[in-house]
Amino acid sequence: MPQHVRVGTRASVLALTQTGHVADALAALADLTVETVRVRTEGDRVSAPLATLGGTGVFVTALRDALLEHRCDVAVHSLKDLPTGEADGLTVAATPVRQDPRDALCARDGLTLAELPAGARVGTGSPRRAAQLRAQRPDLEVVDIRGNVDTRLRRVRGAVPVEGAAPAPTATAVVPGAGSPVGDLDAVVLAAAGLARLGRLDAATELFAPDVLLPAPGQGALAVEVRSADATGDTPLARALRALDDAPTRRAVVAERAVLARLEAGCAAPIGAWAELAGDGVLTLDATVVAVDGTRSLRRRTSGPVRDDDDARALGRALAEDLLGAGAGDVAPLGVTS
Repeated sequence: MPQHVRVGTRASVLALTQTGHVADALAALADLTVETVRVRTEGDRVSAPLATLGGTGVFVTALRDALLEHRCDVAVHSLKDLPTGEADGLTVAATPVRQDPRDALCARDGLTLAELPAGARVGTGSPRRAAQLRAQRPDLEVVDIRGNVDTRLRRVRGAVPVEGAAPAPTATAVVPGAGSPVGDLDAVVLAAAGLARLGRLDAATELFAPDVLLPAPGQGALAVEVRSADATGDTPLARALRALDDAPTRRAVVAERAVLARLEAGCAAPIGAWAELAGDGVLTLDATVVAVDGTRSLRRRTSGPVRDDDDARALGRALAEDLLGAGAGDVAPLGVTS
C-alpha cells in the first residue's frame, strides 16, 4: 500500500498553490498518496502589521504545532517566514529549487520606480522593502499594507475597474464585503516568486535588481518541514524528501539565514541577503542593513567555496560579523550591538 501523507498548509491562495506543487512533487517521487490539510495561523487571523505581531513566525507556529500533534505529516512554509532557530523535534528535510528571489514593482500605467511621480503612494508590508524604497526614493509615501496578493494588487490604481468611481486619479472604492480599499495606491511591491507561482507575473512593471532592492533571506524558496524521525530511513516519504531537496538552493539560503541569525534579526528588521552558488562550488553572498527611514545603509559582499551546509553557514556568519564591525547595530534595530 502507498504511504499516506498529510501535507499541512495555510489556506491562502498562494500557500495552497505552493503546497500543491510540493504535494504533487512528493507523490511523483515515491509511492505516496497525499492529502492537503488546511491550518489557520496567527498571521491569517490578525490584520495588524506583521512587525507588531512579532514578525517572523506568525505564519509558522500553527503549522509546526500541527506537525508535532500529528495532525499533519509535512508542512510547507515560505522559507523567508521561517524563524532561524531550531524547532525541537522538527527538521527542514527539503528545500526545493528556488524561484526568482527578486522583488517586483506592480505600478499603475506600467510605471517603473524611477518613473513614479514625487509623492506617489507605494504599498508594502515589509520593513525591509520599505526601508530600501525610502533609500532609493525618499520622495515617495510608503504605506504599510496587509492581505493576499489579489487584495494588494486591487489597491493599485487602475488595476481593476472601480464601479461608479469618477475617473479622477484619486478615485478609490472599497471591495464589497472585504473592507479593503481599491485604487488608493500608485504601486505595491511583492515577491516575484509569489506572482510567478500564481500566474500573475504579468502584473509586475519592474523586477528589481539586487543593487536596488536586496531580497529577504530565503525569499523565493520553500521549506518542507517534517518530524525529525520522518526525515531519515528508507520510507517512501524520506526518499521523496531527499529527492526533492536541491543542494544549491539549500546552501544559498543557509548562508542568507546565517546572516539573519547572527544579527538576531527577524522580518521586523530591514535586512536583505542574497546568495548564489556557482557551478564551481563558490558561493557569493550579498547582505545589507538599512535604517528604517532609509537614510543610512551598510552593504557587504563575500564569496568562498562551500562543500556543505556548514561552510555556507560559516560564510554567512562571517559576513554578518563584518556588518556588525562596520556599525550595523547603529543603523537598524537588531538583536545585537556592534
